[in-house]
Amino acid sequence: QVQLVESGGGLVQAGGSLRLSCAASGRTSSSYHMGWFRQAPGKQRELVAAITSGGRTDYRDSVKGRFTISRDNAKNTVYLQMNSLKPEDTAVYYCAGKGTYLGTYDYWGQGTQVTVSS
Repeated sequence: QVQLVESGGGLVQAGGSLRLSCAASGRTSSSYHMGWFRQAPGKQRELVAAITSGGRTDYRDSVKGRFTISRDNAKNTVYLQMNSLKPEDTAVYYCAGKGTYLGTYDYWGQGTQVTVSS
């Protein structure tokens, strides 16, 4: 079992920045592929950014150039640096992990609220 705990959410003005952290504990492994998802009220959960065990990253188009996902395997932590935030980035952000690249995300954190005011 892997436990994931997000932190770093909050209220920020448009154009501001936040850095989310996802700390993993339990049966941890640097071989897990990790992702950040978000869910806004009334909308489906969507994948925002992902990072493979080897460090390859991928982003949804709406956050490219503004968000950066990274990982520190020594600290069992994944980060999401969010710059130039927009009101439409407001959502609950979730960290998730999976054991295989083509598998489903099996492990989820509890989420952290990000609110961007205009």
